[in-house]
Amino acid sequence: MTNQPKRETRGAPVGRRAFLGTLAAGATAIAAAPYLQRGWEGALGAASQVDATGLTGLLPNPGGFRYYSVVSSVPRKNESNYALRIGGLVDQPKTYTLSELRAMPQTRVVHDVLCTDGWRVDDTPFAGVKLADLLDAAGVRSPGTAIRFTCFDGAYTESLTLEQARRSDVLVALSMQDKPITHEHGGPVRLFVAPMYFYKSAKWLSGIEVTDRVIPGFWEERGYAVDGWLDDADRRSDAT
Repeated sequence: MTNQPKRETRGAPVGRRAFLGTLAAGATAIAAAPYLQRGWEGALGAASQVDATGLTGLLPNPGGFRYYSVVSSVPRKNESNYALRIGGLVDQPKTYTLSELRAMPQTRVVHDVLCTDGWRVDDTPFAGVKLADLLDAAGVRSPGTAIRFTCFDGAYTESLTLEQARRSDVLVALSMQDKPITHEHGGPVRLFVAPMYFYKSAKWLSGIEVTDRVIPGFWEERGYAVDGWLDDADRRSDAT
């Protein structure tokens, strides 16, 4: 019997149409990823506003940020009803609308965001008005040595020394990741204190009061450090 050459055994060939379909599905998934991420972030943010337990902050979020609120709901503010009041030990108390803040010179700061819970988002850009510029416009009076921040959630507060507040990397922020700050992220205006843990960057900022002493904020009253410096932070007053 004539020996027949053995036919090489191979797996089933992938059809061109199936191959192209796989590529298309992958491209679609990549293209849809930003929309899905934004949708998930929006869902988490909305859920956090009615979650008094804080459990939504434990849910996974590929974007890195977590959502916390110390109250069950927070009113929404926009150009028609937002106001930032600056008072206390100042020569000229001032109230700024959102459009007035936007019209002022803006400073952009890119810095890692770190939470005491362990999560972080690297190289996050924030932009807004330097807190030092607002303090200079109001004119800090003696014996003003510290700042107390209040928020329109009606509960959250924070504090900085006057020296800390005058750093060039401390902003009254209007944008995050080069977009207007959303309500879920503390918008339309929040504090951003780049060299400190993120709890110092108060969300839903509505008040800046110059005081004669440091008044511990919401979390400091519950055991957090008043000076929430990051471990590698440059603590010099002229640092950026």
